[in-house]
Amino acid sequence: MEFQNTPKIELHLHLEGAMPPEFARRLADEKNISLEGVFDETGGYAYRDFWHFLEVYEVATQVLTGPEEFARLTKAVLEQSAQHGVVYTEAFISPDFCGGGDVGAWKEYLAAMQQAAAEAEAEHGIKLRGIATPIRHFGPEKAKAAAKCAAETSGDFITGLGIGGDEKAGKLSDFSWSFDCAREAGLQLTAHAGEWGGPESVRDALSLNVERIGHGVRAIEDAELVKELVTRDVTLEVCPGSNVFLGVYPKLADHPLVRLMDAGVNCTVSTDDPPFFHTTMTKEYQDLATVFRFDEQVFLDLNKMAAKAAFCDEDTRAALLKQFT
Repeated sequence: MEFQNTPKIELHLHLEGAMPPEFARRLADEKNISLEGVFDETGGYAYRDFWHFLEVYEVATQVLTGPEEFARLTKAVLEQSAQHGVVYTEAFISPDFCGGGDVGAWKEYLAAMQQAAAEAEAEHGIKLRGIATPIRHFGPEKAKAAAKCAAETSGDFITGLGIGGDEKAGKLSDFSWSFDCAREAGLQLTAHAGEWGGPESVRDALSLNVERIGHGVRAIEDAELVKELVTRDVTLEVCPGSNVFLGVYPKLADHPLVRLMDAGVNCTVSTDDPPFFHTTMTKEYQDLATVFRFDEQVFLDLNKMAAKAAFCDEDTRAALLKQFT
């Protein structure tokens, strides 16, 4: 099958992590910012492991110095996603990188990004919704500021709250205030867990009453936890290529996606930080078809699941489901 033009929904995409390397270099040149050590000899992002990846990620985002740069990034990322058939995407956007947790500055960034998203939708037909995302290793206090930003801007564009960063930095339960704040503001909730932290981190995420979990794949190591995910109707934002590239699993054939699906867990497929992990939604589909023999019906079902789990209004959800009937 040819997958590039197959319509797709992506629920787990970091806006800054989707920044094309050439985009980062161009902005660095414009602003005379040094990105020494960020790129390898081929021009791609260079890092040794997940924790070094986090460091490189934060250095690369230095080129994003204001709302204009985030608007340009939003347009570039959506154009890139649309080229791979993505019709709807949800992007993690950090208030820490967009105004430092200041609500007024955050609103300026969002206005610029929302305008860029509207232009991309008009040009490419792709819809974007944002998930405000505190950074776990920045600590609970900074997360409170980010959650306040999210709560103040809850609406048609910012529809959820998540949390990213180092899974081993404290417990997710330490961030309960931020998640309660977002829930009270009408935002839907997701949290990164079950990638590096193991199944116990998935249980930790469930204590926050999230509707989705970013990654979550290591739940497979605990049969009772898998049953709980099914019972609670929690959806996993699975990023197979990311998991393999970072070494969570040695090869795609070892990835538990199929076992989770067979157990009845709601699963979706996304790219995470595509240029960092040398992937695209097209490649994810091609690799799954090659290794697991996924056919058109399986991908259709994955997209229906993604539409049902999307953090969007019901009219948008109905329109998405109509595309996959």
